[in-house]
Amino acid sequence: MSITETEIFTQPAMWEQAVAVAEQSASVMPHDGESVAVIGCGTSWFIAQSYCAARTAAGKGISDAYTATEFPTDRDYDRIICLSRSGTTTEIIDVLKAVHGTAPTVLLTAVGDGPARGAVDDEVVLDFADEESVVQTRFATSALAFFRASLGEDLTAAIADAHTALEAELPASWIEADQITFLGTGWTIGLAAEAGLKLREASQSWTENYPAMEYRHGPISIAQPGRLTWVFGKAPAGLADQVAATGAEFVTSDLDPMAHLVLAQRLAVARAEAKGLNPDQPRHLTRSVILTDDEH
Repeated sequence: MSITETEIFTQPAMWEQAVAVAEQSASVMPHDGESVAVIGCGTSWFIAQSYCAARTAAGKGISDAYTATEFPTDRDYDRIICLSRSGTTTEIIDVLKAVHGTAPTVLLTAVGDGPARGAVDDEVVLDFADEESVVQTRFATSALAFFRASLGEDLTAAIADAHTALEAELPASWIEADQITFLGTGWTIGLAAEAGLKLREASQSWTENYPAMEYRHGPISIAQPGRLTWVFGKAPAGLADQVAATGAEFVTSDLDPMAHLVLAQRLAVARAEAKGLNPDQPRHLTRSVILTDDEH
């Protein structure tokens, strides 16, 4: 079993611990009504998108997700959260320094007291969810479990669904599919983006991702036999029939969408192994992006 797969299978226990940390960290998280910006790079940006959409939908306040280099430093927020597994990403450190003193700042990370610590007011450390794998799986979902718990969600069913996702059989048609498009609505749009990234990173798969209602506005044109259209959460009315008409396979699930992401992570590993690739050593990637002065 690869390191990546081993870490994927630890996720239910990680989520339980993340819920406990959320209960202990309530004082540093956004209060109801506050405007919030959440900043991340790569996987962390997609998790930020999911949290912000969920917080907005819950009526907790304005919540915007940004990739670090695109954060509007001239825009006022009541609180700024940065999500970074290592706390060493150059763009994250740069933006934290730029906003220091403008609003309360929180860093959610797997590695405490890293280079970014001095630029934030508070740090929440999910060190139990840190990873050896370059490809993020359990830290990302544990961070989202933390965020969801901080909104008052009960994750008991999601954790049970994660166990189900870990036991489910992966159909051969999924492993052999020549293209996969991931779709989501609301807070699951970020999950669709993260699923697409996982399969590109681990297995060099051709994946795309869109808001589900946008799929019929062009992207459905690539659907055909041998390809998958995978929806996180409730599928838009009529979409299953339209995908069926293309010959593509339509994938949905009654699992909590976060648990459905676990299934997609497992698929990324299975496709990598089927291609003779090592999911622990994704092409061109490192655990953290640290730039030289000439690169940023």
